[in-house]
Amino acid sequence: MDHLIGTLGLLWAEPSFALAQALTGLAGASSLFLVAAGLSIVFGVTRVVNFAHGSFFMVGAYVAVTAIERLGFWPGVVAAALTVGLLGVAVEVLVLRRVYPAPELFQLLATFGLVLVIQDATLWLWGPEDMLGPRAPGLGGAVEVLGQPVPEYDLFLIAVGPVVLGLLWLLFRRTRWGVLVRAATADREMTAALGVDQRRLFTGVFALGALLAGLGGALQVPREAANLHMDLNVVAEAFVVVVVGGMGSIVGAYLAAVLIGVLHAFGVLLFPKLTLVLIFLVMAAVLVVRPAGLLGEAATPAAGGHGAGEPPLRPASALLKLAAAVLLLLLVLLPVIGEGYALVLAIDVLALTLFAVSLHFLMGVGGMISFGHAAYFGVGAYGAALAVKYLAAPAELALALAPLAAGLAGVAFGWLCARAAGVYLAMLSLAFAQIAWSVAVQWLEVTGGDNGILELWPGDRLGGMVGYYYVTLGLAVAGLLAIRRVAFAPFGQSLRAGRDSPRRVEAIGLSVGARQWAAVAVAGGFAGLSGALFAFAKGSVFPSFLAISRSVDGLVMVLLGGVQSLAGPILGAVAYVGLSDQIVRGVELWRLVLGAGIVLLAVAFRGGLAGIVRSWERP
Repeated sequence: MDHLIGTLGLLWAEPSFALAQALTGLAGASSLFLVAAGLSIVFGVTRVVNFAHGSFFMVGAYVAVTAIERLGFWPGVVAAALTVGLLGVAVEVLVLRRVYPAPELFQLLATFGLVLVIQDATLWLWGPEDMLGPRAPGLGGAVEVLGQPVPEYDLFLIAVGPVVLGLLWLLFRRTRWGVLVRAATADREMTAALGVDQRRLFTGVFALGALLAGLGGALQVPREAANLHMDLNVVAEAFVVVVVGGMGSIVGAYLAAVLIGVLHAFGVLLFPKLTLVLIFLVMAAVLVVRPAGLLGEAATPAAGGHGAGEPPLRPASALLKLAAAVLLLLLVLLPVIGEGYALVLAIDVLALTLFAVSLHFLMGVGGMISFGHAAYFGVGAYGAALAVKYLAAPAELALALAPLAAGLAGVAFGWLCARAAGVYLAMLSLAFAQIAWSVAVQWLEVTGGDNGILELWPGDRLGGMVGYYYVTLGLAVAGLLAIRRVAFAPFGQSLRAGRDSPRRVEAIGLSVGARQWAAVAVAGGFAGLSGALFAFAKGSVFPSFLAISRSVDGLVMVLLGGVQSLAGPILGAVAYVGLSDQIVRGVELWRLVLGAGIVLLAVAFRGGLAGIVRSWERP
């Protein structure tokens, strides 16, 4: 509080300093707007949530550093933007064009695979070292504004944002192509019925979006070194800007970028402990008040992102039951026939399988896309760790408290998440996960921050490694059976009905929102148990348990196995964890191999591994 009061006093006494901070925020807002504008345009027309958009920003930065050395600064920036635009054309024609008819979850899976491919391709071409770019010629100095030095390049970036916004406005309002883009944004089906070639239109839109992202990356080179972590860092912020402004709204994206940029600039001074999560707090607040963003249109109730309505769930076939029994027998005998490392890997697979199945309960049964399921995984892990550290609780009690803590988090988060739908729901869940992650990172006195909480071994009471393996096996199998039981129960059936036809469910007197709220709490509890099992297996818990990458792992496992099958996440978890372990140890560019496999699966095998197994069962 003293820090806040002191900083406010400084800003009040030194308005020139406050203005300089505001200008710094506006400069960052312009760079962020370039990325967010492209993302918003692409989503508005194609309805693709492009997770790989940050990769275009990263490639733009790397290409700019190379091109500037050979062509000079401004020609190099233009060359980088055009190169990334051509890369966008290749991505759209070769990959995304084949997944447009697919449900949005598979489009998300394909773009995540592209993230891995582009990241390792960038590593192969430019190496692992950060690459510093030169200053812009003629803009390397500073200008005195009310006695405060402001970099000339920042002033240039501040001007770029409105100029690009104006050019985009002219493009979409004063050209035939722009009118077609706006028409496709409003009603793609009617635009196609009028004879507009959607293939060319989509390719042009994606090229424009990629070009803007590449331009943003190229212009960022004088302020930030090109590095391999730029993609995920910027795409998270760009998603926040697009969602806060309203999906598909360019003006909304600019207003949101300015809001986020200025808040971030002053947040560093006023709320240093909230710096990591401030933008997600803003996004959560906006979506609670306006679920469609500042200038977005309210979403109409629709089926979830898994696809069209499905026939009722059917009991497992005799062949599937036999395979499950054989697998369970092998798992029971594993300590006898396997080595120590096999037990370690098996515990990881079991814990993450329960995590994936809990996420599938939300996505497959409930139709709710979650980008932040790691929040419950991490809350469960930290709940167990804190019980051991501060209450001296035995491992058995800590494992019992973990799902309770995560379930309560699900109750709190679920009440707000049930108010949103589609990509807004996904981003709201991401915001809550980032808030939880920020608490774990910055509440040093309790969580240990980045150092985590150590010495969480289950102890001799559970029988050492072998005993803990059997505990994990028992709890994981019990959790899987419980989730399956809930899915077949009337509650699960009503969730599926609300997913496929929410208006009809509401018409017969059932509350879709209340059931979704309860589903978040149930899934959160089981995810928390999986997090606690994973934490005891590792002997420690860190903020990475709550990170975006953990949520992405869950999404990939569900989609890899097949979102339309209850057995899908089990197959996906086993395949993803097992293959990741083998590929990481045996292949240098393992992300490229894994990403290519994920893209292939999204394009050619949309039923996932479970769909392939079902095809084998058919005569």
